[in-house]
Amino acid sequence: MISKLNSFNLKRQIRQAPRNNNEEELLNDLAGRVGYGGNPEHKRNPGDFALTPSSSPRPDKTLCDDAAIFSRSEAVALLQKGVRKGLISIREKNGWPQNIWAVSVQGGPLEAQLENAERGVYHGYPMPQADPFRQDVLNRWSQS
Repeated sequence: MISKLNSFNLKRQIRQAPRNNNEEELLNDLAGRVGYGGNPEHKRNPGDFALTPSSSPRPDKTLCDDAAIFSRSEAVALLQKGVRKGLISIREKNGWPQNIWAVSVQGGPLEAQLENAERGVYHGYPMPQADPFRQDVLNRWSQS
């Protein structure tokens, strides 16, 4: 049996890179509308995320603290940068990509999942070392 820690969604796909100015404008518009809600399971220290309960990390979850993301503004900026670079999933809900990927200042790949498809709000986390999709995110980030 595969443990939850070692099972990853193998169907994730990053959209094709933007090919023209119109696609880039659409990505810029989307980046300006995304929001960050956060998830207390991915926080050791709550910072300014205003999560309830303030902090409740689970041992099987990767922590934003380990990626040195301690403020909502940092999380939003990474989401926006991931969108602008076109690191968004093919899969959508209500016009919002299911996933957005980015790379932290330290070089670690991050994944955000849509948590509110009405408002475009995401929660994110560092991708686990064992996740084979990490390399795809790193490759695409360096190309854009």
